[in-house]
Amino acid sequence: MVRTNKQKFNIKYGFKPNDPHSKAEIVRITGIPKRILDQVYDRGLGARRNNPTSVRSLSGRKTGGTSLKGKMSGPQWAMSRIYSFITKQKGTWGGADKDLADKVKKLKIKGYMR
Repeated sequence: MVRTNKQKFNIKYGFKPNDPHSKAEIVRITGIPKRILDQVYDRGLGARRNNPTSVRSLSGRKTGGTSLKGKMSGPQWAMSRIYSFITKQKGTWGGADKDLADKVKKLKIKGYMR
């Protein structure tokens, strides 16, 4: 079974695999400033709006077309992007949000340094 970024985060920090977390909880757990996670979240909302063909359905599969019907909502997509960022996935940590990852590295937060 493939683990989602949310499940990876939960396992790393000792939670049940499917436990949900708010941004405030993630800030408290990881030490990453809320302003940075807010920027990741906002970019997630914008990415969903601007590229609907990349948005997965609720079953976890990409379905073709530009319609967002039956796909993840904006907040779901944005939280997925936050989990991807904090688990250092190459698409966000080393790609789309690399500038924010560099800011986190400069803060020298344990587990998020170079």
